[in-house]
Amino acid sequence: MGVELKNKIALITGGASGMGAETAEWLAGQGMQIAVLDRDPAPKFMSWQVDVSNDESVKTAIDAVIAKLGAIHVGINCAGIAPAKRIVGRQGPMPLADFEAVIRINLIGTFNVMRYAAAQMIQQDPVNTDGERGIIINTASIAAYEGQIGQAAYSASKGGIISLTLPAAREFSQFGIRVMAIAPGVMNTPMMGKMPAEVVDQLTAMIPFPKRLGNPPEYATLVQHIIENRYLNGSVIRLDGGMRMGSQ
Repeated sequence: MGVELKNKIALITGGASGMGAETAEWLAGQGMQIAVLDRDPAPKFMSWQVDVSNDESVKTAIDAVIAKLGAIHVGINCAGIAPAKRIVGRQGPMPLADFEAVIRINLIGTFNVMRYAAAQMIQQDPVNTDGERGIIINTASIAAYEGQIGQAAYSASKGGIISLTLPAAREFSQFGIRVMAIAPGVMNTPMMGKMPAEVVDQLTAMIPFPKRLGNPPEYATLVQHIIENRYLNGSVIRLDGGMRMGSQ
């Protein structure tokens, strides 16, 4: 077993909705204490309204989490945005600010929270016989591998998260901190709920089995497995039903 869940503290960004909210609910059900960082409030849990891409906003919130709960054993980054825009569209080149916004929230935001969470974990006592102090789980996407037209910014941001995984795991290994990433496929989240039904049907048709969208509890249970299986480190796990996106 890795980090025992009961009475341990999980910090979850994007925990007010979607996969982050489901993970918060699931881990709370396993006996963990939950701290949510999100731009929106999470009434069921202790939560702090945060801009993950802002240094001071994250530092202030994590300091408050430590003051309240005393530790961070698991850091889970789910906060992100996924706007669709071509590099060159009908109105001309994509505004640079639009690309920067996705990179700032998805990639820089993940790095920002990860560095503060890891800095706290380094100071903590080990929680098991392997000397483990904590684990960080970041959220990538299969779009990092098979990005579609209109996903240039999103794919770049998620590719950056994948590339962070191994060097971060290597750096933190001396402190007993693991780093993993999950690359979900098409998940049944509020973000997908905004898509036209025909688009959802087209995406579902690409999934070999089971032939449906992924459900947030499947993300949450994978998070639990990663936490508990201490030999998982420095890797990215696809959660996509075998889906491989085409070239369009």
